[in-house]
Amino acid sequence: MESAKPDTIAPPGFVLAAGHPVRWRLLSELARGDLAVHELTALLGQPQNLVSYHLAKLRKAELVASRRSSADGRDTYYSLDLARCGDLLSGTGAALHPGLRLHRPAPAASVTGRVLFLCTGNSSRSQTAEALLRDRTAGAVHAFSAGSHPKPIHPHAVSVMAARGIDLTGARPKHLDEFTGQRFDLVITLCDRVKEICPEFPGHQRPVHWSIPDPAAEPGELPAFERVADDLTPRINFLLHTLAHRLEQTS
Repeated sequence: MESAKPDTIAPPGFVLAAGHPVRWRLLSELARGDLAVHELTALLGQPQNLVSYHLAKLRKAELVASRRSSADGRDTYYSLDLARCGDLLSGTGAALHPGLRLHRPAPAASVTGRVLFLCTGNSSRSQTAEALLRDRTAGAVHAFSAGSHPKPIHPHAVSVMAARGIDLTGARPKHLDEFTGQRFDLVITLCDRVKEICPEFPGHQRPVHWSIPDPAAEPGELPAFERVADDLTPRINFLLHTLAHRLEQTS
């Protein structure tokens, strides 16, 4: 049987989705953290209708996901699926030549630093992120969390983390004022509301944002807390590579 001519073979899906300069720039910005449409418009210096058009293309390729802002329902936050990007990039290399199949790097080793997670209540999302990062690095990364309106730790957060072998019973809610003036390698907001009022920290132009809904506000509650932990786990794993890269740049 006659094989297909090279010029009739369609490029891999990732190439089609990411190959446009605007879409590549959108992916590059979203690789750092979740961003609202108006932020992407400002960063790219492009009109909103054009940015929205290219975001729709990336959504169709399932590279990015969107959710309404809990701070302003008129706005939408976009997040990049880094794991799917990795899978598609690997397939893209292999489509060109078997010797070009990409492999994900080994888990980042010898990672250190200081990371602060912020949300409104400091009762679940930021506490979960802090605990996951501390556990993942055996305490080598100094992880902290705080909130703008601290509340007691939610029992569902404690039970969900206990199922993952992490003890949150000793965690305490903290106000973000406790950390005013302190230096961190990264400040990460997990709540759309606290992002709007996040204070400046030394050495940071703007915090990284992970737009994660409040699990306590969702019906059924416990599954929502499990989804938060499931969402945060890969984000923390990719965060380790960010911290390792920063360490390499300063060494």
